[in-house]
Amino acid sequence: MYRLTSKLVIYKNIDKDSILFRLSNICQQFAAGDYEKADLITDIYVEINRMLDISTRYGFDKNLWHNYLAFVLAMTENPFTLVSEKVGASVGTVNKFARSDFCIFKQLFDYDFSEMEKELDIDCFTIITNYEAVVKSEQIFNKGVSEKVQQLSRAIEQAKDETELYQIITDFYKTYGVGKFGLNKAFRISNDDKSGILCPITATSDVILEDLVGYESQKKELVQNTEAFVEGRRANNVLLYGDAGTGKSASIKGILNQYYSHGLRMIEVYKHEFKELPKVIEAIKNRNYRFIIYMDDLSFEEFEIEYKYLKAVMEGGLESKPENVLIYATSNRRHLVRETWSDRSDMSEDELHRSDTMQEKLSLAERFGVTIAYFKPMRKEYFNIVINLARRHPEIKLTDEELRAEASKWEMRHGGMSGRTAQQFIDSLLGSVDLS
Repeated sequence: MYRLTSKLVIYKNIDKDSILFRLSNICQQFAAGDYEKADLITDIYVEINRMLDISTRYGFDKNLWHNYLAFVLAMTENPFTLVSEKVGASVGTVNKFARSDFCIFKQLFDYDFSEMEKELDIDCFTIITNYEAVVKSEQIFNKGVSEKVQQLSRAIEQAKDETELYQIITDFYKTYGVGKFGLNKAFRISNDDKSGILCPITATSDVILEDLVGYESQKKELVQNTEAFVEGRRANNVLLYGDAGTGKSASIKGILNQYYSHGLRMIEVYKHEFKELPKVIEAIKNRNYRFIIYMDDLSFEEFEIEYKYLKAVMEGGLESKPENVLIYATSNRRHLVRETWSDRSDMSEDELHRSDTMQEKLSLAERFGVTIAYFKPMRKEYFNIVINLARRHPEIKLTDEELRAEASKWEMRHGGMSGRTAQQFIDSLLGSVDLS
């Protein structure tokens, strides 16, 4: 194995502390006979443990060695993979090195560990290449990454020759991308030095726009702006504002799920992290994806100044916002920054031209080219939401009239009429023992 990994060119930048290179060094020691049996077995088990850890985090099954190698190919960012992400298979001298590297990976796929197992009296490689994973909840691992990597693994297993192997891997890069941005939907700012400025959110909501009952005009406007963005046309930053529990956040989550396959990615940022926005934009501006920076429940009190960072990023800084980045925010406040009556008058004991302060605050909201209002439903609309949600669950046997009566009681005790209240009512029914 060491003989193979030492010949890698394009993929030479793989972490030398990776399972691949550490196993390669173990195989070199074994081939040279330069080892203590107990120590070598311990080293092998350490790497097997690491592979099991990755397999658990990503829900891998069957041949864990193949899945791991496919994972390495899918996650390694280098000039070749980043170009392939944009254009797929292409001509150029670099392809000779790429084809050679892919042939090496194919040989690694087919690597025979049986001699090592026999000599050391172990069977761990046989086990991981015929693995039956424990069935896990999708919330435990990143299902999207798992499915893509295992799909790549199976395709490489079945590749007939070098040309087919090259096409399979470059097509994968063109279709799904490479690295964490290619395989994941959503990200948050990271405090982990190994992850860079952004780390993946591994378990995202699977809500779709159709799950949100009502608000058709609002969803249509949001879809139109997002479609323009993912298609490379001009689009605006979006502010969804209005009453709590009306589906603002659900709409944005639905947008992510609807357009992920079109290259849309989302980065969740909280206001205490706004000073990191320039670093975030620097990390994503040249990637072949469309990024929405998502700010949920955005608002500022008078004493909070973080909004100044956001204003500079949206418009006004020396470096313009990249064309592959938009900002979507939700808020209960139309103007985002808390206003007082004194803001509306130049008569103030502590500040001249107080109305200038109000204009500064309003200028943040004005940087959102699209503003979409979400307000609490009227009683008829609220009952329509309840009935639509209930009919998605055949186990709820109540008639429409019974649902209206019970939903009316529920909303009076739980904060009034909203989509959130309606969903909570349905959840209560589904959680009850007797649904008759």
